[in-house]
Amino acid sequence: MIYETKTALVLRKDMPAWQVANVAAFLAGGLAGTHAHLMGEPYRDGGGRAYTALIREPVFVYGATLEELRRTHQRALSRELVPAIYIEPMFTTTNDADNRASVAAAPVDALDFVGIGVHGPRKVVDKVVNGLKFLA
Repeated sequence: MIYETKTALVLRKDMPAWQVANVAAFLAGGLAGTHAHLMGEPYRDGGGRAYTALIREPVFVYGATLEELRRTHQRALSRELVPAIYIEPMFTTTNDADNRASVAAAPVDALDFVGIGVHGPRKVVDKVVNGLKFLA
């Protein structure tokens, strides 16, 4: 099935695996919380046990340098998408309030991105991530 929308995560290529997984989880959660239509239906196993719903469509994961992340951010904003973001200082915080404060303290042109998530019309998101390669 081809969806009319697309979800993409762009993660800095030089992070250790635990940070990649952590940032991807935060960004996907942020996008799913903002775009309720991303969520599918709950699951049940053969014994009738309930499991939570998952994101209903594929999530494409790209690798990028800081420069490419900044370009992705600008492309998303210029196309009126509201991205999910994760910046380097957020690794040193332990709560949402401090995370938001670290973003608020950084000038937009100096955000030290480690990850950006976008969701929107397929063709728009394709333009935002144009030129990036899938994270290996």
